[in-house]
Amino acid sequence: MAHFLPLSRVARLVGESRTVIQRMIHDGKLSTFDGMVDMNELLRVFPDVQWEDNGEFKRVEEIKAKAFARRVYEHALPDKEVLAERLFEMGREFAAAKTLLLHYDEVLRFLDDKLDDVTEAGAGVANPAVQQAVVDLKQWLRQELEARPKDTERAQSLLAQENVMRIMSAQVTVLPAGHEFSVEGNDTLLEAALRAGIPLNYGCSNGNCGECKARLVSGQVKKVHPHDFVLKDAEKADGAFLLCSYTAVNDVVVEAGVSGADDIPLQDISTRVKAVEMLNDRIAALHLTAPRSQRLHFLAGQRVTLTADGVSGEYYVASCPCEERHIELHIRRDNRPFSRHALADLAKEDVVRVDGPHGRFVMKLDSRRPVIFVAWEDGFAPIKSLVQHAMSLEIAESMSLYWVAGAVADSVGHYQENLCRAWADALDDFTYQALDTAAGTTAAIAESILAQHPDLYRADIYAAGPHAFLQALQAGALARGLSPLGWHGETIE
Repeated sequence: MAHFLPLSRVARLVGESRTVIQRMIHDGKLSTFDGMVDMNELLRVFPDVQWEDNGEFKRVEEIKAKAFARRVYEHALPDKEVLAERLFEMGREFAAAKTLLLHYDEVLRFLDDKLDDVTEAGAGVANPAVQQAVVDLKQWLRQELEARPKDTERAQSLLAQENVMRIMSAQVTVLPAGHEFSVEGNDTLLEAALRAGIPLNYGCSNGNCGECKARLVSGQVKKVHPHDFVLKDAEKADGAFLLCSYTAVNDVVVEAGVSGADDIPLQDISTRVKAVEMLNDRIAALHLTAPRSQRLHFLAGQRVTLTADGVSGEYYVASCPCEERHIELHIRRDNRPFSRHALADLAKEDVVRVDGPHGRFVMKLDSRRPVIFVAWEDGFAPIKSLVQHAMSLEIAESMSLYWVAGAVADSVGHYQENLCRAWADALDDFTYQALDTAAGTTAAIAESILAQHPDLYRADIYAAGPHAFLQALQAGALARGLSPLGWHGETIE
């Protein structure tokens, strides 16, 4: 009996990104059937993976050890009714498999009896060679049934590991975009998608507006939060439900809209200061926390207007949309009113209003090509958000980051270089290079970056910096085969 696994679960089981798995499929190293991977194929391609050492079992042990801590327990485990449904579904599959095995056992018994009948009936009459062939066939059947199949222990560990994953989480596929994510604990489908960096359409996120309406294509969902928005009977019959109020019972496929830059409504949110972190003497990271009922809906690369004590300023969001209620902004020390106020007066728990988002400097979610990120000085803020978003989505074939900053008095420097180096150390397909603004003219610096990418016909470039630098970088990239659709620039003077 073949046992097939979805690509997202395969990636988690072997400890690789979906991008790596998809590249192996593209290169013919891993075979699939209707987008699924057969268990035996997985065992063949990854002979050295020790499934029992995977973190999923350790995670379950940690949950059991901390079961006395109610908040930890409730966050980690699914809703009890969802858990019961998943266990029931797994029990049905086990019963079906056992029934099929009993049937196979009866078929083999019948075959054994028939072979005995053939041997007895043909004794002394049939060709001795035929008689011996029947005896050899029976002996071979017994040996095969008694023998332990190759990789039995690893196959058992793999199945056990996958069963743990299926109990603890469910896989979701979003059509027509094709995005995939996992739903864990008591998360709704909307919460899980946003945590994975997938910007599904939504408005209020608490069941009032209906903006997160989706259609269930396959699988089972369950309501875990009430909603005031009324769905029509015809919509319900067609599988409509609200992503903010339902979770996945088992692996599901849904039709849902993914937000673009023009789809997100302007919001006015009252946030609290979590910290003002001085990154160096020229720039600070302002960390804000949005209320539980009103997280900021934005896309990586967008900007917002901040207002505190009557003073306002516009800044790029430096955090990933996947970071739930956390909003990070980089505030440069200059003569702008909000900068002076933020660095001198803002303290923990102070109120900062956030209006936005604005801008179209956002990620192409349907691209699977190599991505080149280029930041000039504090243009690193939107680039940081884009990099983290690309990481959370696992969509880029590879990523290269170039950060141009100087050591002169008015430069912010490479103020989060340790973070960039940590990305490069942690990811096989990520490279980072720090460049100095004093290394030459803007055109020369642009050329030094592009010289490392002589052929750009399959690439996307996201660059944030002064106009002259972007102009030189774009012209050089197009000359090296970059598609005009692959250029994404944001002017920051």
